[in-house]
Amino acid sequence: MRRPHLPARLPLDPYVLALLATVGLAALLPARGPAATIADLASTGAVALLFFLYGARLSTREALDGLRHWRLHLIVLACTFVLFPLLGLAARGLVPGLLTAPLHAGLLFLCLVPSTVQSSIAFTSIARGNVPAAICAGSFSSLAGIVLTPLLAAGLLGGDAGGFSLDSLLKITLQLLLPFLLGQVLRPWVGGFLVRHKQVLGYVDRGSILLVVHAAFSAGVVAGIWHQVSLPTLAALMAVEAVLLAVMLLATWYGAARLGFDRADRIAIQFAGSKKSLAAGLPMASVLFGTHAALAVLPLMLFHQMQLMVCAVIARRRARDPLPQLPADRVADVSPAPGRPAPRAR
Repeated sequence: MRRPHLPARLPLDPYVLALLATVGLAALLPARGPAATIADLASTGAVALLFFLYGARLSTREALDGLRHWRLHLIVLACTFVLFPLLGLAARGLVPGLLTAPLHAGLLFLCLVPSTVQSSIAFTSIARGNVPAAICAGSFSSLAGIVLTPLLAAGLLGGDAGGFSLDSLLKITLQLLLPFLLGQVLRPWVGGFLVRHKQVLGYVDRGSILLVVHAAFSAGVVAGIWHQVSLPTLAALMAVEAVLLAVMLLATWYGAARLGFDRADRIAIQFAGSKKSLAAGLPMASVLFGTHAALAVLPLMLFHQMQLMVCAVIARRRARDPLPQLPADRVADVSPAPGRPAPRAR
C-alpha cells in the first residue's frame, strides 16, 4: 500500500498569525471609552471601504462568461448556502453539551459565509482541476453572499444577529450593499487603477480587516468574552469544525461524482464548495453582531486556518493522480500556462 506523503511545510497563513496578534493586542489593550467610539467609527468606515473594493474588483462580465458551467455553479452555491447551513443548524444539538450558545451562533454564521475565491483557485490549480470554473464559482458565491449571508443570518440567528429590525437592515444596506453597488458602478473608471495598484490595495484590505477585528475583540474583552470560552470548549469547537470540514469535503467530492462531473470539475466543486471566506465573513460579522462580533468570528478564524492546511494536503495528493484523457477543448482549462507558477493559497 502506498503511504500518503505530507507536504514539507503546512501552510500556516501569515495573515492568520497577524489576526491572532491583533486579538492578543485587543486582549491586552482594548479600546475603551472615547477610544472605543473612535475605533467603532473607523471600523464602520473600513467595512464600507472593503465592500466598495469588492464591488470595484468583481468583474460581472467574467462571471457571466462562466454561465456555460451553470450546473457546477449551482452545486457550489447549494453546498455553500444550503448544505453548510443545514449542518450548522444540526449542530444546535451540541448545545450545551459541547458548545455554548454564543459559539454555536458563531459556528452557524460560519456556515452562512460565502466561499473564498483566492484559495479555491490556488488549490484547484495545484490539483490540476478546472481553474476557470473555480474562478467563476468563487465569484458567483461572493456576489450571492453579499445578499444571502446577511439575510440568512438575520433569519436563522434571530436576535443573535439583530433579526429583521429596521436598524439591522439599514446597517446592511449602508455598510455592505451600497458600497458594493457603488464599486460596481464605478468599476469602468477605477478598475484600471485597482489593477495597477493591486499589491498596495491588498495591504489596505488586510489592514482594514485587522482594524475590524481589533474593534470587535476590544468590545468583546470589555464585555468579558474570555470568561465564556474555556480551553475544553475551545477544543470541542475545533473538533466540531474538523468534522464539518470533513463532511463537506467528502460530500462535494463524491456527490459531484454521483452527479456525473469529470475529475477536473469535481476538484473545482470540492475546493470551492467546502471553503468559507474570512475576508468576507469578518466585516459582515461586525455589522450583523455588533458588540457580540468577537465570539461570532472566532469559529470562522479557526475554520479558515484548518481548511488551508487540510486542502493543501488534498491538493498536492490530487496533483499526483494520473490524468484521464480529456477532449481538446478542455485541455486548456486544466493545464497551467507554461512557466506560470501556481498561485499562492490564502
